[in-house]
Amino acid sequence: MVDVPRVPEQRRPASGNTPEERTEGHPPEVPASRFSVLGPVRAWHGPDQLNTGSPQQRALLAALLLRDGRTATASELIDALWGEEPPSQALAAVRTYASRLRKVLPPGVLVSESGGYAVQVADGALDLAVAEDLWAAAEKARGAGDLCRARALVNKALGLWDGEPLANVPGPYADTQRTRLDEWRLQLLETRLDMDLEQGCHAEAVSELTALTAAHPLRERLRELQMLALYRSGRQAEALAVYADTRRLLADELGVDPRPGLKELQQRILQADPGLAEPSAPAQEPSTTVVRPAQLPATVPDFTGRASFVDELSDILSTAEGRVMAVSALAGIGGVGKTTLAVHVAHVARAHFPDGQLYVDLQGAGARVAEPETVLGAFLRALGTADSAIPDSLEERAALYRSVLDGRRVLVLLDNARDAAQVRPLLPGMEGCAALVTSRVRMVDLAGAHLVDLDVMSPEEALLLFTRIVGEERVTAEREAALDVVAACGFLPLAIRIAASRLAARRTWTVSTLAAKLADERRRLDELQAGDLAVKATFELGYGQLEPAQARAFRLLGLADGPDLSLAAAAAVLDLPVDETEDLLESLVDTSLVESAAPGRYRYHDLVRLYARACAERDEQPPSERDAAMSRLLDFYLASAARVYAIERPGDRTVDHLEPTEHAGQDFTDDTKALDWLHSEAACILACVQQSLGAGMLRRAVDLLLASKDLAESGASSLRYEAATSAARDAAAAVGDARAEGRARVTLAQVHRNAGWFDKARVEAEHAISLEGAADDPWISSNAPNELGIIGICTSQYQVSESSLLQAIDAFRADGNHPGEASALCNLSRALVELGRTAEAIDLARQGIAVYDELGLTFRLANARYALGVVLARVGRSREALAQLTEALQVFVENRQRLWEGTTHFRIAQVHLADRRATQAAQHAEQALTTGCIGGDWMRANVLVLLGRCLDGLGQVDRARACWREALAIHERAGAAEVDEVRGLLSPLAAA
Repeated sequence: MVDVPRVPEQRRPASGNTPEERTEGHPPEVPASRFSVLGPVRAWHGPDQLNTGSPQQRALLAALLLRDGRTATASELIDALWGEEPPSQALAAVRTYASRLRKVLPPGVLVSESGGYAVQVADGALDLAVAEDLWAAAEKARGAGDLCRARALVNKALGLWDGEPLANVPGPYADTQRTRLDEWRLQLLETRLDMDLEQGCHAEAVSELTALTAAHPLRERLRELQMLALYRSGRQAEALAVYADTRRLLADELGVDPRPGLKELQQRILQADPGLAEPSAPAQEPSTTVVRPAQLPATVPDFTGRASFVDELSDILSTAEGRVMAVSALAGIGGVGKTTLAVHVAHVARAHFPDGQLYVDLQGAGARVAEPETVLGAFLRALGTADSAIPDSLEERAALYRSVLDGRRVLVLLDNARDAAQVRPLLPGMEGCAALVTSRVRMVDLAGAHLVDLDVMSPEEALLLFTRIVGEERVTAEREAALDVVAACGFLPLAIRIAASRLAARRTWTVSTLAAKLADERRRLDELQAGDLAVKATFELGYGQLEPAQARAFRLLGLADGPDLSLAAAAAVLDLPVDETEDLLESLVDTSLVESAAPGRYRYHDLVRLYARACAERDEQPPSERDAAMSRLLDFYLASAARVYAIERPGDRTVDHLEPTEHAGQDFTDDTKALDWLHSEAACILACVQQSLGAGMLRRAVDLLLASKDLAESGASSLRYEAATSAARDAAAAVGDARAEGRARVTLAQVHRNAGWFDKARVEAEHAISLEGAADDPWISSNAPNELGIIGICTSQYQVSESSLLQAIDAFRADGNHPGEASALCNLSRALVELGRTAEAIDLARQGIAVYDELGLTFRLANARYALGVVLARVGRSREALAQLTEALQVFVENRQRLWEGTTHFRIAQVHLADRRATQAAQHAEQALTTGCIGGDWMRANVLVLLGRCLDGLGQVDRARACWREALAIHERAGAAEVDEVRGLLSPLAAA
């Protein structure tokens, strides 16, 4: 097992700074890479959160992070992830997880050493290490008698927890560490509460202790603190009642008496021991006096949200005393509230700068930016320098400015800066001073600056701001419409303020009236203006400063409907090399017109996207370039998805029947990367399909659905996939394109069948076959009857299924589609076993497995093994059935086919129940319910029936009947044939 680090432990950071120095006025620079384990296991590089992969992959990362840089051998990691029962391919899995992590993490973080692995993290880069250092500093402060400081440090350590430690991370090691970290958090809470009582905060502590003792009723230290807090609050009877309740609970639950300390406290309370009296209140901190210059603009009275940013920036500014100037630079798109936040934080921090606050609007987004020498002249005058003493040159003014500030504690707010060059001469540079900078540009070249990327508000913050301006009565009456308004504003503070101000000034408007006006995307930006405030004008300032190539990229990339764009997809849209595209996109990120969603991914704010499209309509020449850009994007997705399909299904002829593309698409080095790409691009692919249903792109859009069918089978994107497929079918029918319509209908039949809507699926498949010209399309003529055959199996129409599947087998053979033929053979085996032709059924399933095995189709081989397992289970060969189903399950899990994974758990549960292993059967049935199954609600009802049988066999009759009642409700809503079976289970006779 992996070593367990001690918590807390006295650690010496690599930099040489002590924990006290890092927490008491000398914070280090934010590490380039950061990690968290006190909550979900996460990693960041700079401001970007990294994708740490699957739960097992996060488990590996957690095990390495908790070793404090020490190397873990492969066997230790296998023990950590799986314990005593590792899978047969555990070593290969560990290497795969490590390889994937190495590609995601910055270079040099994950290293291989002596056959094992280690994670090298900088000092302060792991939240647990920071918490340990804070705890060590708190102990030192408490030992020195600085109780206020100690309490603040413990509180800061507790604030690093973000829910359950190692949340959702599997494995025995994670379980052990989760318990350990939860225990340490409770110890920290107890320590902090103890200090609360030492400082006389007993009344405030009572409610928190009441909640904690309810959550941890057997924790005697919490009970002791609760008793003391109640006694000091004058509630002696309640304090004694806590003791009585604790004694009774310990006796009932554990058969033990309270520990001596708790008994002694009870006796002291009974005796009204003077030693338990309230301690003297701590001395008040001396107040500071604010003096001129006081140039800060007024903070808005309805400032809302941004609590974490206010705390973060206030903490930095509060540490300016005693160290060289603190600089924080806020960046974000126009209208995101940079100035509002900076002014609010500056007012909060005024007390730390008794010698004054300076402010200037540097006009960085305008045509005429403020010159640094002009600003310095104004600052020097405000600081008391006579005009005659102010030199002419920039360099001399900057030097005099720094000299005047020497020994003073002044806050400088530099608003709306154009770039770092404009800011540098205006920085105080002196100990005790601080600067706040706002800009649309990220000031990565401003040395020593603490960078803050300001995003839009959360939905809750946005609604609160809207309510404060409009009035609670109007918003409460139309809450849903108010949510629509703030969503249409993209949660951008400026847009919300404009929309709310318009509504507040128009008493005859309802919130719904405003929501309807903002619902029209083409008019939305025009609606978002009030007086001298306008969202479009704010964006125009940034757009006007772009170089021609940047402006073209900004316009064209905004045309795509997906939530974001990968670098490769953006290169296709712009028809440029990837390197050149990356340079353009990163320059747009620096201007805050485009956001970096993750490494290599870019996105627009919703309102910025609308503005970009307006610019494209106005400025893109020739106008046909807009359609050409979208055609290139469709080509990129189709060519890339076809590659994934070919990698996943070698030998499948589907890719040979797809529309040709002019763009080469994405290259993939292995099947894991290919599948990763498909799932990461799911939303973008489906958005592109729905955006490409016009003339000239319809057939390629439909074929993109065919090539990305794994998205529907995985379950993660099923609803979006269905919506895109329905839209494609309707668009093809509207223009009379029989081939596109037929392909869309077969694909939609597959979606409906996966969801358990068999009547709908049958209608789509039969309609596809009946379309004129469908017989001329090998894809339709083979896949449509195959789909009808599967539907026949699901609806117990086995003879109809046999006929359809024989037709499909002939069509697949005529097309030379061996994987398709194998699929139909496996499906036919399931129909034949129900018709009593057992030997023939098993033979057909084995034929399908042989074809898949020869082609190397791992995922489809799992489908074949699943089919064989079902057939074997049907004829009572349970051991062989379990072997096939278990092997299939592992492959489905590895290929992220969630619905197939759940369906296989259901089949395994059936086998276990047939062999009277009700406990194992119930476990797999519950897993099937949690995961989801092919067949939607219909299959969910079948799983509930099975789970009910398992629970009934275990003597849990009430739970069994609850499962059956839920199953009956589902089947009755659908008019399913299984209704009578479930009613029979619930009948009084069955219950008896």
